[in-house]
Amino acid sequence: MVGARPRRRIGRNDRAQRRGAPLLAITDDVSLFAESGAYEVTRHRHPVWKVVLPDRGGVRVDGVVGAGVLVPPQYAHACATSAGFVAVFLEPWCVRADPGRPTWLDGGSARRLVAASGADLDAEALRRELAALTEAPAPVDPRVLHAARSSTGAARLDAVAAEVGLSGPRLRALVRAEVGVPLGAMRRWGRLRAAVGAIVDGGTGPAAAAAAAGFCDQAHLTRTARDFLGRTPGSLPPR
Repeated sequence: MVGARPRRRIGRNDRAQRRGAPLLAITDDVSLFAESGAYEVTRHRHPVWKVVLPDRGGVRVDGVVGAGVLVPPQYAHACATSAGFVAVFLEPWCVRADPGRPTWLDGGSARRLVAASGADLDAEALRRELAALTEAPAPVDPRVLHAARSSTGAARLDAVAAEVGLSGPRLRALVRAEVGVPLGAMRRWGRLRAAVGAIVDGGTGPAAAAAAAGFCDQAHLTRTARDFLGRTPGSLPPR
């Protein structure tokens, strides 16, 4: 059941260990991250949907606690879990739910989503399970998909716009109209995904990961991580 009134309380000593699973899984539209222990992130606002699923215990968003939560794009919040957890980030066109506030998941829904991810963090299986709990997402203009996915490296916005037959301003307007998120934020998010993947799965240092993903420098990567994740790249050790 989605939207259930959260009733759980977080216990300080509640801990869970996720064993035998990779730390990160990334597909075109989904980024799935597993942390082995409780964690807390500062106030942030990501341009995508986020699902937080603790192994046990609860997740807290701005003082409200539940078994699991779906946070909409552009929603400023702080977040903490009482145990190890899976965090799933889905591009804005992947989910249709309340865009103005978190959607809380009851225990049964949260457990089904965790089970869908499996031991190998199956991002697509989890996405399908989530789709069964929410409304079917609307089709998105393929030009929006192209613009969002052409974010890493040296690709300039005017070049990307030309590839889809639009000017830069018209492409920005199209993206905001289609998904409600600024194109600049989507492009920074794509770079951040690439950098985090290089750091966590590839063992690349933050400076090299920042350069490869198209950031100006390591400081730019760090600011983006704080803005979008509430944590720094240094808190994401390689597996």
